[in-house]
Amino acid sequence: MAAATVVGGTWTRTSRSSLSLVVVFLLLHMGVGATATPPRHHTAAASGITLRVDDYLHQVAVDNGLVQVTLSKPQGHITGVRYNGHRNLLHYDGSQNSGGYWDVVWNYPGSDQPGGMMDTLDSTEFKVVVSSEDQVELSFSSAYTPSSPTSVHLHVDKRLVVLKGSSGFYCYAILEHARDWPALNVTEARLAFKLNTDAFKYMAVSDDIQRYMPSAADRAEPRGAPLAYKEAVLLVNPQEPRFRGEVDDKYQYSMDNKDSTVHGWTTAGGVERSPNDNPVVGFWVITPSNEFKSGGPTKRELTSHVGPTTLTVRLLLLYLQIEHAGDELYTACVCVCMSQMFLGTHYVGNDIVLSISGGEYWKKVMGPVFVYLNSRPRRGGIGGCDHSRALWADAKAQARAEAGKWPYSFPKSPDFAKAGERGGVTGRLLVRDDDRFTTDDDNNDAAAAPMPVGTEAYVGLAAPGQAGSWVTECKGYQFWTATTATEDGFVFTIANVREGVYSLYAWVPGVLGEYVHASPVTVAVGGAVVDLGDLVFRPPRSGPTLWEIGVPDRKAAEFFVPDVDPRFANRLFLHKDRYRQYGLWARYAELYPDGDPVFTVGRSEPWKDWFFAHVTRKVGEGRYAPTTREIRFRLYRVVADGTYTLRVSLAAAHMSRLQVRVNGRGGGGAAELTTPEFGGGNAIARHGIHGVQWNFQFPIRGYLLREGDNSVSITQTRADGEFLGVLYDYVRLEAPPAHCRDPTATATTWRT
Repeated sequence: MAAATVVGGTWTRTSRSSLSLVVVFLLLHMGVGATATPPRHHTAAASGITLRVDDYLHQVAVDNGLVQVTLSKPQGHITGVRYNGHRNLLHYDGSQNSGGYWDVVWNYPGSDQPGGMMDTLDSTEFKVVVSSEDQVELSFSSAYTPSSPTSVHLHVDKRLVVLKGSSGFYCYAILEHARDWPALNVTEARLAFKLNTDAFKYMAVSDDIQRYMPSAADRAEPRGAPLAYKEAVLLVNPQEPRFRGEVDDKYQYSMDNKDSTVHGWTTAGGVERSPNDNPVVGFWVITPSNEFKSGGPTKRELTSHVGPTTLTVRLLLLYLQIEHAGDELYTACVCVCMSQMFLGTHYVGNDIVLSISGGEYWKKVMGPVFVYLNSRPRRGGIGGCDHSRALWADAKAQARAEAGKWPYSFPKSPDFAKAGERGGVTGRLLVRDDDRFTTDDDNNDAAAAPMPVGTEAYVGLAAPGQAGSWVTECKGYQFWTATTATEDGFVFTIANVREGVYSLYAWVPGVLGEYVHASPVTVAVGGAVVDLGDLVFRPPRSGPTLWEIGVPDRKAAEFFVPDVDPRFANRLFLHKDRYRQYGLWARYAELYPDGDPVFTVGRSEPWKDWFFAHVTRKVGEGRYAPTTREIRFRLYRVVADGTYTLRVSLAAAHMSRLQVRVNGRGGGGAAELTTPEFGGGNAIARHGIHGVQWNFQFPIRGYLLREGDNSVSITQTRADGEFLGVLYDYVRLEAPPAHCRDPTATATTWRT
């Protein structure tokens, strides 16, 4: 048996060595029992890219002089990443969920697996798409096998690209469902890397969220104690004492798509080793565009974290049995994890599941994303944190550079649209929200003042739908831009849009509601720009504002977030992003043991008097009770035959039902002031400050109100567990429209 080597596109043959050398070679790629190789000088990249295809070992290796990537053939699992003296940055032991791999969690109608099935998308065909001194692109593909009930109903083409002089490699995949294939549902699609926990100690997901991390072994009993759910673990006896008493939970490090362009790990440890050791290395996943992600810019998703935590169908784990003192055995994960989530239900729920019907054709390109490797020599006196922050700064700069290259020109798949195959959309958004309602000319654009200069707005293209439908859209692509207001309004340009038919959506933090363009927007091939002209957004309003609580920005950040119970703290979040702490849902009953607090308009303050999450109250072991938010306010005049409007905007909800009562009564029939059950994002348990926005409008008959003191009570009536509830965004009471009001009536307005 022989191995084939490609250098600059020319194939040569090399003979197989003895069996002992083969075993040593395999062990090297598994990261077992060998000494580190000397650092590879970056100048070696000048010689081009080497591709080695080894039929005996069933693997492929690509080396550009900076990085060497090894993959199984034909499966397409990334088994090794060698860089700058580190023989393998991945943890790989031959199992499917080690190293680097794509996977999906999927199901089909009538399946006997209600939790779904995980498939690591093993390929059956391998092909060299291109091999030259400047670029190697490899394809690992598989197709649906009707005779196998566990074969995912997709054609999958996984691609890996290595470029000359590039300190990293690119990954993308094309997923396709043929029209004559049966239906399926996909709840999760991702690219995951399991890194070597002995090497990687420091994690960074943003400027403010980065730290040394406990080891994966610390999470397993008896070193760690599972809390209310297995993802959350109290570190009771970690290997490093500095982590003792902290909670580790992967959801604490989730980020919005728009804020997650790069995340990863470095090999800087808490104790610096000798200057002769390998350089400090960073392993980063860079997302140059979010067009292929589901849920739009505000979709919240997992990033990097200490190894997976539960043996479930959603995240299958790599576990080893490790001997503990006293001849006890405990189970410990031996890797740290970083994921590029393309599709997931986190913080949204089942509304975002990818559902493809039988007879439906579907195709989507996911990626490319860039796996970036950087390094920094160890110097005496320089701490690991300083090394890591320097590598983080460099990774951010690389992320900006990658975004500037989008759409990439190098992918060889014809399904990836290049710049010349894309178009754009431009226009101007004008916001007209006049809460004065002092004349009957409510449609006069001049009646409302323009938005303050510098106000931010988000404008995007997604599949045709209703306002807000983009937050659960996952089949197609989305294209968003952020723009700031000038004296001329929000002028926007959305560039590099793939051919297709879209709806245009827009929303402005600080303004209730959302704009959706009345007509579909068609983007054609060839770089043409569609000019939509002036778009007028009139936020929802029935009458002038009487009072409001919060800011309509789709988050609950302006409300009262309590201090964490000291027994369950993550020290990183003691003074910032406190909502990321574990167990805040239980703090409500501890802070208000004698009953629910009352919010008085004009006297109470949202930042200290309005608990950010409307949660249940624990009243016994496994027993919970509903809670109520009471709002008290004064009216000097009441339009008895008019209709007032209570608007409740929620930043997230999980299995909730709201009931509104006015001065202890329903709104002229309690049923009309009760919502159906809604929500499934589990944002409260997952430490989110938002999930999916929900907006409710409750009509209140004027005769239910009275001159003087009034109250509105909002009860979350479902109390089947501790994680049920909502996160508030904004609450507003509006008077009847001007033409329904007594012209002599006056109203007092509070902005709280």
